[in-house]
Amino acid sequence: MTESRGNAPMPAWLLPGLGLLVILLFFLSLGVGTMPLPLTGTLAALFRGESSLETLLLLELRLPRALLGLLVGASLGLAGAAMQGFLRNPLAEPGVIGVSSCAAFGAVLAFYSGISLTFPLALPLGGIGGAFLSVLLLHLLAGREASTLSIILAGVAINAFSAALTSLVLNFAPNPYAALEIIFWIMGSLADRSMEHVQLVAPIMLLGWLLLLASGRGLDALTLGEDTAASLGIDLGYLRLKLILGTALAVGAAVAVSGAIGFVGLVVPHLLRPLVGQQPARLLPASALGGAALLLAADLLVRLLPTGPELKLGVVTALVGAPIFLLLLHRLRREMAE
Repeated sequence: MTESRGNAPMPAWLLPGLGLLVILLFFLSLGVGTMPLPLTGTLAALFRGESSLETLLLLELRLPRALLGLLVGASLGLAGAAMQGFLRNPLAEPGVIGVSSCAAFGAVLAFYSGISLTFPLALPLGGIGGAFLSVLLLHLLAGREASTLSIILAGVAINAFSAALTSLVLNFAPNPYAALEIIFWIMGSLADRSMEHVQLVAPIMLLGWLLLLASGRGLDALTLGEDTAASLGIDLGYLRLKLILGTALAVGAAVAVSGAIGFVGLVVPHLLRPLVGQQPARLLPASALGGAALLLAADLLVRLLPTGPELKLGVVTALVGAPIFLLLLHRLRREMAE
């Protein structure tokens, strides 16, 4: 075990254990579905260069879905831990600065305009464009040297405005089927995604991860207060820039390709924080692995539930995450009362 500054020790097994869990769920995701896939035989056939229905199913459907489950879950978990550390608020989540809602609006515009019908990648590209728009608006509203409160208020305004614009687009949808398609996309899913989607968003997410993980030392210093962090040599303006840009890249790309999936970035850091000695820098990689594991598990549950039409992933994460979050709040309240 390694000690954190004055905090409880972090178990040495935590990160390796979460990593093994992610690997297990990833391979389960490759084999589970409407059509069960003999994974060992299919992988062997794939490495021999054989072409069959099973190898086609693995490469075209199962592999992109599993990869996106890992990437999107890790992005949401990592960004959630970063935002909670930055705002020093355990109720913060990745969408607090308006990234998720703006990315959703950008993708909805691609639906509404019909561009996504002729150019399939227009949907994620619209979402990524919306995420970058949120960063620009945040900079214009809050300013370069914004305080934490200014950033939160600007994020609230951006969320409200982009949600209103999304509702406006739904209101003017050309027909009920177009509106229904937009609503289904907003509910979140990893179904029917291709390797093109993975190739488009993976580099953007990875760049966002690097920026967020590089902010660990600054987040640790922020736990002592902004004045103390500044006295320790932390450039608060640069730290804010890294966190906001990293969240925009990671979460914007995630929302652009999967729709809105809630509670992952809120619940996962809460579950893991006691295990990392309350230290933000250690919480970042743990939350990335925990987020990937949770989303892969939720996507497996979506495919295994006998519901006829497949449940949307965002619905499942909300149904699972909301009760967990309420239990955590109840436990926190009880601990504060003692």
